[in-house]
Parts: sequence; structure tokens; C-alpha cells
Amino acid sequence: MDSIPIVLNLLLVAFLVILNGFFVAAEFALVKVRHTRLAQLVNEGNSRAVYAQKVTQKLDGYLSACQVGITLASLGLGWVGEPAIAHMIVEPLLGNFHLPDYIISAIAFGTAFAVITFLHIVLGELAPKSLAIQKAEGTSLWVAMPLIAFYKLFYPAIWFLNGTANRLLKLIGLEPVSEHEAAHTEEEIRLLVNQSHESGHIDQTEKTLVDNVFEFSETVAREIMIPRIDMICLFATDSFQENLDTIKSLRHSRFPVAAEDKDNIIGFVHASDFYLAALSKKEVLIENLLRPVLTVPESMEISQVLRKLQKYRSQIAIVIDEYGGTAGMVTMEDILEEIVGDIQDEFDLNVRPEIEKTEKGLSVAGKVLLDDLDDHLPFELESEDVDTIGGWVYSQLNEGIAVGKSLAFEDHLFTITEMDTHRITRVIITKQAPAESTQASTPQEREGALV
Repeated sequence: MDSIPIVLNLLLVAFLVILNGFFVAAEFALVKVRHTRLAQLVNEGNSRAVYAQKVTQKLDGYLSACQVGITLASLGLGWVGEPAIAHMIVEPLLGNFHLPDYIISAIAFGTAFAVITFLHIVLGELAPKSLAIQKAEGTSLWVAMPLIAFYKLFYPAIWFLNGTANRLLKLIGLEPVSEHEAAHTEEEIRLLVNQSHESGHIDQTEKTLVDNVFEFSETVAREIMIPRIDMICLFATDSFQENLDTIKSLRHSRFPVAAEDKDNIIGFVHASDFYLAALSKKEVLIENLLRPVLTVPESMEISQVLRKLQKYRSQIAIVIDEYGGTAGMVTMEDILEEIVGDIQDEFDLNVRPEIEKTEKGLSVAGKVLLDDLDDHLPFELESEDVDTIGGWVYSQLNEGIAVGKSLAFEDHLFTITEMDTHRITRVIITKQAPAESTQASTPQEREGALV
């Protein structure tokens, strides 16, 4: 070692620090880079992306190569660095102070150790790691070709070390797993979307669409259907003119047809068929205009309802309850609105928002699902028996249901503002001042207090 010139030793130290940084940057960049982006670059003809894609397709092996490279560089740095700095720089400088040899050696060793550690951590670890994380794409393109060459050169050692590690895992009952999972769970994707939204990479509309897609698979027909009480039906027992007047007044494109009551839906009709029949000035039996209507159970997931509507090329389906009666109706538009939000056509004029902030508080339509209020309230409303806010308030009050009746819950006041006969159609939610909040002392009082 002493025969090697000091400059060559220092250059070797610098090389080993850079080499260590190269493997650290390669490891983090390959884990961080998006596979879809590399595929796009390959399609665009980027030759370096071809090599980077090959590396990411066999990621475990190349990560092992990075670890082997880091280990070799670190060992080499310790072996070369201490003599280069201690014996060739520090000791000659301390010799002028005429200190005992053992003190000079101790100071030289400590100084060399501190310098090498600093260089190794800052320049060989932290800096390249930060660079690779922030510039993962560019770094992965730059390191791919040299890393492939290193992998081929040290393949026997990498294969042996990987195999040994995997066998040790099996001995203790564990299966070797990939160090880099390309797949993400729903929770991980939601977290990534939230982080991207907070950093400004995606806007609120895009975030809402992603959230709605995940909630889509958890929603059932009962939660989005038009309730039986709100269904507008044509009746086979009514005259052609009576049904035509109903169609004209509502301007819907499709109507379910009931034989006598809503529990006996016999099909549906297109409004256009009725208008064409009216233009012919011949009274046509409604049975001759009927089209078959699909039926689905109220517990069916709307993703399955959508597939069924697509399969039979239908726009509406009747929702059946557990007793075989009509629970409501679901349309293709209702299903799509679960993803993209409210869809209003040219006839939906001055439609009041289902959830709107007013000076008095949060005004909510009674049919709004409890889950849809999670983003508007600092707490969650949960119930195994009801799905909507109207149903929840009704179940909490139990009796004395009337406009103006209020319910205190979690420092908030739920007040009925609109009703349709016995059904709660709108509720306003206001936050109570601390002094007004109900201090519940029993489980029943904590569940809800009447005001």
C-alpha cells in the first residue's frame, strides 16, 4: 500500500465513493421508476429505455447486483481509504508536533475514519439516493447499461448469494418474495392519489373520479335506486291519452309500465313510441308498445347491474326486494353518476343540489347516502339498517317525526326541514356551540339526543 503514490490512493478513494453512489442511485431509481413510463419511452424509440426496461423486468436480480456492488465498494473504501488518509496525510502533518507514535496513530485513525465515514454517507449514500428519488427516470436510463454489464460479470456470485438467501428463508418457513411489488392495494392507491392531489399533480375532479371508481364496487342497487315511492309509472289500466299526458308532463324518455300497481311491472315503453302512435291518430294499446324490462335484486352490486344492462342493451332495471315486490328502479344514468357525479340534461332545470352549503348549515336531501357525507362531516354516520340520511334521522327520532324536529349528535344538530307525507326529504345539519352540545351520559344518549 505504501508503494502506491498518495495521489493514486486518493483517486482510488474518490472512485470507490462514486462507485458506491452509482449502485445506491441505481437501486433507488429502479425501484422508484414507473414501468409504464419506460414502456412509453421504448415505444418512442428511446434505446436507453430498452435496457432500463430489461433491468426492471428482472428487478430482484439487479437489486441483488446493486447490493453486491455497494458491499464491494464499501469494503474497498474502508481498505484503501484509512491508509490513504491516515498514513499518507494525517500522520505526516502530526509529525511536526513531536507527539508519541501511539497518539499520532490514534488521532490519524480517528480522523481517517471520520473523513471516510463522511464521504461514504454523504457522497456515497444520501446524495445519490436523493438524486435517484427525485430524478428516477433519468437516473434509471443512465445506470441501466453499466448495471447490466456488472450483473453479467458478477452473475455467479449474485446467483449464489440469492440462492443461499432464499434457502435460508425456506428453512425458517418463509417463501422468498419480490423486493419490488408492481401491484398496489386499494388503500395504497388511495394514499398515492391523496398525496398526488395534495402536491398539485392531480386536481379535485381526477381525485374524485378515482375515489368513486373504488366505491363503485362496494355500492349495491338499493343505495342508488329511485325509490318505489318516487317511481313515475304508466298504468295499463289507464287510457292512451292519460298515459300520453303523463309522458308530456314529465319529459322522460322511458317509463315503466305497471299492470295495476307498482308491484306488478310488466315492461317499459319509450316516449318516442307513444308520440309516434299519437301522430298516427290511432289509439294504440299500451301492451303493443311494451318492451321487456330487467329485474335485479336490491342487494346486487351496481357493477353487476351495469354489466347486465350492457348485456341486454337496456337503460333501466326494476329493483326487487326480498319479498318479490318492487323496491325501486335503477337506470344507466344512476349508475354512471356514481362515477362522474350528477348528470343533468336539458330538462333538468333548476335542480336543487342534493348537498349544498347554506348560511344556516349543510342542507342535505333525505335520499343522500350516509357514505356520501363522510367528506362533509368530521365524523361518520353508520347504520346497518338504513342507507340514507333521511332514514337515519327517522330511525334516531323514532317518533314525533315532523318538520322542525331536531336531533343532536356529535356536537351537530340535524333538523328536518322538508317532508313528503311520512318521508324526510331534506335535513339541515348545523354545528352546535360547545355550550349547546348535549352531554350524553348513557349509551342511548350518546347515540342521539332529541331536541
